[in-house]
Amino acid sequence: MFKKMWALLVLIGAASVSAHLQDLSFDRQKVFRVIPQNDEQVEILNFLASIMEVDFWKPDSVTLIRPKMQVDFRVEAEKSFDVEDLLKESGMEYKVLIDNLQAAMDAQFDSKARATSHSYEKYNNWDTIAAWTADIAAQNPDLVSRSVIGKTYEGRSIYLLKIGKNNQNKKAIFIDCGFHAREWISPAFCQWFVKEAVDTYGKDTVMTTLLDKLDFYVLPVINIDGYVYTWTNDRMWRKTRSKNAGTTCYGTDPNRNFDAGWCTLGASKSPCASTYCGSAPESEKETKALADFIREHLSTIKAYLTIHSYSQLLLFPYSYTYDLPANYQELNSIASAASKKLASLYNTKYTYGPGATTIYPAAGGSDDWAYNQGIKYSFTFELRDTGRYGFLLPESQIKPTCEETLLAVKYIANYVLEHLY
Repeated sequence: MFKKMWALLVLIGAASVSAHLQDLSFDRQKVFRVIPQNDEQVEILNFLASIMEVDFWKPDSVTLIRPKMQVDFRVEAEKSFDVEDLLKESGMEYKVLIDNLQAAMDAQFDSKARATSHSYEKYNNWDTIAAWTADIAAQNPDLVSRSVIGKTYEGRSIYLLKIGKNNQNKKAIFIDCGFHAREWISPAFCQWFVKEAVDTYGKDTVMTTLLDKLDFYVLPVINIDGYVYTWTNDRMWRKTRSKNAGTTCYGTDPNRNFDAGWCTLGASKSPCASTYCGSAPESEKETKALADFIREHLSTIKAYLTIHSYSQLLLFPYSYTYDLPANYQELNSIASAASKKLASLYNTKYTYGPGATTIYPAAGGSDDWAYNQGIKYSFTFELRDTGRYGFLLPESQIKPTCEETLLAVKYIANYVLEHLY
């Protein structure tokens, strides 16, 4: 068996020059889920990744794969049958999560609201979101204001919304979305949160109290260039779009670009890798703008929430080390209660815990960085789903996903309000 398997690997490698994952058509590309049982099977996946282009969806790098871990990855159409033969031959447990990626991409847009204008129940492109930030502030001047905290690599304005009643000396909660370009459900949540704030202020007692006593800084999309690129060129793009010296590979993983154990664990020094940590901490204009803003408002920002997908997880520090944070007990109980709130609506099950031990180590993340700045309530949400659609969550799930996530966010915000420091 082994001889045949290695022969297959050589065959796959030899044919590798023809197609690329970046090809504009995703027709017949497949997403596999495998569970390697031992080091030998992990090694097969490592070798596969070394001879062909493999886009790891979960974990986000081949280096993080361990025995018994669920691994989701995408391969080009031409290779999918060879890869499937290889998986069968190796005896590895596998299933095809997505049989035809292009079909899944088309199926994302299943919202009834196919208006050209902005809608909270569909995926909006960047121009639509940018216009919406201006509109929502103009329509709600007593609750919402918009500012620009910096420019992206390609020169786009990074908009930040501040939401709250104009009372003096308020503490704040910072929420950002759209770190990884392909995680479209993330910006959808930031927009939903703002809508809920303005729609339910004065009606919902919890939201009213939160907005009277706290400010919310909401950054709808941080990695704007990457997000635009997923609409125009490559739906599967993850990183920023900055040029890297000495290579034709673009982009840095913005969530590996913060000064928190920077580039030590679960991050790559290779500019071509999807988890490239950048040339230095805050090398990206986007991450620097975010970090600068938080540093300037450290006396007021008391919680930091960052929204990603997918996996249904509620994580807290640390991700760059297996050490537990000083207030581990408190963070764990908040995460537990918030997960219960979230599940109360549609019974969506979340797993919670410190990043490194709950999923895998990853250095340079914004949540660990914010925590180390003294923001002791720092959480990362990984929204729906658990892999059926992965990054291609259909629009019909935007509303339920955002509704349930809002319950958890409101719980955390209310806890922070009652435990100001």
